[in-house]
Amino acid sequence: MAPGGPSVRGGAPPRLQGRIRAASKARASRSELHRITIDPAVCGGRPIIGGMRIRVKDVLDLLAAGADRAEILADYPCLEEADIVAVLAFAAKQGDHPVLPRA
Repeated sequence: MAPGGPSVRGGAPPRLQGRIRAASKARASRSELHRITIDPAVCGGRPIIGGMRIRVKDVLDLLAAGADRAEILADYPCLEEADIVAVLAFAAKQGDHPVLPRA
């Protein structure tokens, strides 16, 4: 038996299963970025969920205030789960920046 217990999913120990699922979800969320659009003529050029005039920031504010996905989907029936995933992926991508070498 491998250290950390029995292995699953190609040899990964159970303690890594959550990380594998998270990485898999992250890959899926990157594919949802096409749902986010930026058009200077719509909402002042702010990122929105394509064609709906619902700003990315508005959904992020709801999530930050503690609303769960089900509440948001109930309040905005035109949204889909994938739209919320796209919003989170877009926000995560904005927080990324290149690592600069030390001088």
